[in-house]
Amino acid sequence: MADINYLWAPPAPVTLPVRGTSARLPVNRVFFVGRNYQAHAKEMGTTVDKATMRPVYFTKFAQMVVAAGGSAPYPPETQDYHHEVELVVALGTGGFRVTPDAAIGMVYGYACGLDMTRRDLQATAKAKGNPWDVAKNVENGAVVGEITPAEGRIPSEGEISLYVNGEVRQHGNLSDMIWSVPEIISDLSSYYHLEPGDLIFTGTPEGVGPVQPGDQLEGRIERVGTLSFKIAPPD
Repeated sequence: MADINYLWAPPAPVTLPVRGTSARLPVNRVFFVGRNYQAHAKEMGTTVDKATMRPVYFTKFAQMVVAAGGSAPYPPETQDYHHEVELVVALGTGGFRVTPDAAIGMVYGYACGLDMTRRDLQATAKAKGNPWDVAKNVENGAVVGEITPAEGRIPSEGEISLYVNGEVRQHGNLSDMIWSVPEIISDLSSYYHLEPGDLIFTGTPEGVGPVQPGDQLEGRIERVGTLSFKIAPPD
């Protein structure tokens, strides 16, 4: 096969470290579940009725994913940049219109993640009925810790916490999720042909709040993993 004559070099793939191996997980697409903890939904001014509602999703570019352990600048065009700690699901196989039982076998592993949000821009977009893209699709705004292989395990309970400069900001339990991991994968697969390398951020507990340049963030999920990340000065 002849070499492809690109006009410029294609971007390098986005990859994440995997616990216990030198191999890296290539990131495909990145999905997020909104309002999957009732207390967080309440602090955002709404409630969720699982009996009559389905999960709400949004996306970020894969290029917005950054591995934990480093730092990134405070983003432009916001005065209210918020942290949201989440369980991240990394898929190892694909599927379309799968059942919750079948969804379990699609999971490669889990990680602790941060969904960073320009909250002021999100509030303005909501008030005007506009899309949230610039509020959520933030450069370096999807922070992911080391991937822990699932080995058939579905985390249905365990503490999830976020600390800023050593002080707890968010604390909850995975058992508080409105939709479980298998339910989320099954529902999302009704919209998309899910693929290996897709990441799913599964929602955040209450306590979201602003960060400032210089803040050190530490996320922890029991039996899943941790992450650390620093907010650097703006460019």
